[in-house]
Amino acid sequence: MKRILIVDDEPNILLSLEFLMKKNGYTVYIARDGQEALDIIDQHTPDLILLDIMMPHVDGYQVCRHIKETEALSHIKVVFLSAKAKEADIQKGYDAGADLYLTKPFATKKLVEQVKQILN
Repeated sequence: MKRILIVDDEPNILLSLEFLMKKNGYTVYIARDGQEALDIIDQHTPDLILLDIMMPHVDGYQVCRHIKETEALSHIKVVFLSAKAKEADIQKGYDAGADLYLTKPFATKKLVEQVKQILN
């Protein structure tokens, strides 16, 4: 079973994404900020991370760069889910190593399809 880490500091988003991903057969881990995400990655090495950008302590860009620059973790797929919709923000996400960048709000059906596509 594929493992997904959801990283967001907004509790309602965490709950809805956790429900959605579990419903689609994934093992789900949750982190409320970037530092917690890094701790979970070290313990559970997910296959894919749904990652917010604007978070306390360590932001999503830093988390993504850490993953992509660490050889043992660089295979992990990273999907940014962010309210930051400016072209410069999106480019910064891809420059950090993102596999996909989706802006909030997003269609959950489309998200599930894209997660399946990235993981296969």
